[in-house]
Amino acid sequence: MPDDRSILEVRDWGVIDYQTTFDAMQAFTAQRTSGMLDALWICEHPAVFTQGLAGKSDHVLDAGNIPVVASNRGGQVTYHGPGQAVAYPLLDLKRSGFFVKEYVYRLEEAVIRTLSEFDVVGHRVRGAPGIYVRLANPLDHARLDIPAQGRDQFAGLGKISALGIKVSRHCTYHGLSLNVAMDLSPFDRINPCGYIGLQTVDLYTIGVHVTVAQVHALLHQHLEALLQASRA
Repeated sequence: MPDDRSILEVRDWGVIDYQTTFDAMQAFTAQRTSGMLDALWICEHPAVFTQGLAGKSDHVLDAGNIPVVASNRGGQVTYHGPGQAVAYPLLDLKRSGFFVKEYVYRLEEAVIRTLSEFDVVGHRVRGAPGIYVRLANPLDHARLDIPAQGRDQFAGLGKISALGIKVSRHCTYHGLSLNVAMDLSPFDRINPCGYIGLQTVDLYTIGVHVTVAQVHALLHQHLEALLQASRA
């Protein structure tokens, strides 16, 4: 059986400003001790563009009245807004035994398993963290056969989940987002994750009508199972 330290302490922040959550994650991580529980924070954010450490200003095409917040996560610019499920695992990787690459794989796997609950097939694209679906047939299980990079890398695909993390003193923060039922138009104001012309999609657009709370519950279930798997 896992010991008490392997339990994820879940906190539902509801709808909360991105900067407030960002500051809280940094503070939590800075104050962590070896005896503290790992945590999973779930929330929605009001409309905001966030830039990762690799972010380039020219990937923000027209922010308009949506704030742009500089972040210390990996990756480029993305959008958060109402109708999007956000999950921030705060995990001690040293205690868990995960390397960063495996941790990222497990975050993506949690999204894939969550999508599968709605009979939607999520796909990985090499070199482009996050999860994608086939726009023409989100239920298609066939393996993707696309170039490793270049303008056809995302042909026929829509990005439904973004991922960006930060690791400090072996501890993770930031995490992932999964588009549920949101206004997707702000994604047209950026090059999502730094990719020109990358399409984004949500569950509602592909015919899955569920709530953010339902998606959060499933994400929680799958993240907890995957992030504790090595500790039994």
